[in-house]
Amino acid sequence: MKRLIPIASTVLLALGMQTARADIKVLACEPEWGALVKELAGDKASVYVATTGLQDPHRIEARPSLVAAARNTQLAVCTGAELEVGWLPLLIRQSGNSAIQPGKPGNFEAAAYVRKLEIPDRLDRADGDVHAAGNPHIQTDPRNIALVAEPLARRLAELDPANASVYQARSADFLARWKAAIQRWDKEAAPLRGVPVVVQHKAFPYLQQWLGLVEVAVLEPKPGVEPTSAHLSAVLAGLQARPAKMILRAAYNDGRGAEWLAERTKLPVVVLPFTVGGNEQAKDLFSLFDDTIQRLLKAAR
Repeated sequence: MKRLIPIASTVLLALGMQTARADIKVLACEPEWGALVKELAGDKASVYVATTGLQDPHRIEARPSLVAAARNTQLAVCTGAELEVGWLPLLIRQSGNSAIQPGKPGNFEAAAYVRKLEIPDRLDRADGDVHAAGNPHIQTDPRNIALVAEPLARRLAELDPANASVYQARSADFLARWKAAIQRWDKEAAPLRGVPVVVQHKAFPYLQQWLGLVEVAVLEPKPGVEPTSAHLSAVLAGLQARPAKMILRAAYNDGRGAEWLAERTKLPVVVLPFTVGGNEQAKDLFSLFDDTIQRLLKAAR
């Protein structure tokens, strides 16, 4: 028996260590949700992010490595509102993972917890990349991040009850820091209220609503359709009546249309990170908005 005691102790110790190291595997469709999971879970979650800040989240290939990640995950955190409609259903189907099917606890859609803007009155694919549930680019308003954080923490706790207290504590800490940051951003961004802007893609309605920016023109003739020379000329003519202060585009957008207009109007092109990793400065959620506001203020000045 004396020889069995250390062996049994070693086994129990190993099991204890395994429990301590155990984490929940999360697949985040976009970088902002991967960053939020890391804030809420710390080292309790292993996060695989399906896209980068320099990729169009509408158009992603369900590559084998991504299918493998989906197959082995316990929780898929995505925007929803049809943002990933071109690739996520196929990915989930190919993964064969019953835990992340729509309607299951392992399937979390961030857009379900915020009020969507630009919900169309009618649906016609001839109108371009229109989303029936409204504009899905909710992450450009930090207040939406706050609305998503709490239910996401609850979902993590539901799937990993052993670490529920960790998610609750980290959620409270994050939200306290986040709300303080929003107050700071609100003060810093006050000069942007009422500033007229041209946008390349309908990617910024939540940012515009938050900061009070006024959209006067869109470079894409239809959502997701690259601008033609004729449409750009029409935008240029329209700016004579409704001048703008800057042209906004996301880091992943093709910049040729914005540069064409900038050359003829002398307006600055503001390339916003749009999500975590969209540029070198946007390393996490906090620096994402720090950088976004500073770029807008610099252009407005």
